[in-house]
Amino acid sequence: MSTHAAARVAAPTRREQILKEAARLFAERGFHGVGVDEIGAAVGISGPGLYRHFPGKDAMLAELLVGISERLLAGGELRVSEDAASRDGSREALLDALIEGHIDFALDDRPLITLHDRELDRLRDTDRKRVRRLQRQYVEVWVGVVRDLYPDLPEHEARATVHAVFGLLNSTPHLGRPGALPDRADTAALLHRLARGAFAAAGGARPPLDGVPE
Repeated sequence: MSTHAAARVAAPTRREQILKEAARLFAERGFHGVGVDEIGAAVGISGPGLYRHFPGKDAMLAELLVGISERLLAGGELRVSEDAASRDGSREALLDALIEGHIDFALDDRPLITLHDRELDRLRDTDRKRVRRLQRQYVEVWVGVVRDLYPDLPEHEARATVHAVFGLLNSTPHLGRPGALPDRADTAALLHRLARGAFAAAGGARPPLDGVPE
């Protein structure tokens, strides 16, 4: 595939551009502090032109929060299935992969974390319940891996630890302005060490001395 063809494939769709800008604006100024015209201006189209893609702001918010919940669950399930298909898969490596995937989300989709915290209750009841259901399934993917790695850890403690680690990783919106974090690789490595340390502490083992693999 040529470079130009690859660029065309990788280019975000107009819907994706709209959602990205809507997430940024909603996170910065609140759902009710942003108008359709402003979202349109951010992507270079008229406000009314957005209605060809979304019926309104409520639909954008629902797609953002349901969509990220679906992607996190699909990514977690994919990592587990890939590990199961690998002859040399290990629980340690699988937990590392889950942590790395969630760190990518926490560093690259910080506005969505803010949106979830502030605006989840604005979703329609059906969409809010769907988000909660997807999140519970995502937690259970992690609980299964954690309990395989630490079999003496009671299920309720494993679940509580997973929630605590999510809280730790999802703290990225509080670490500074977008673009103001330290070097991304260093931040990711630090978050990874903290997450593994939390699981090791819950499981009664000391964290590995060498930290996260390079």
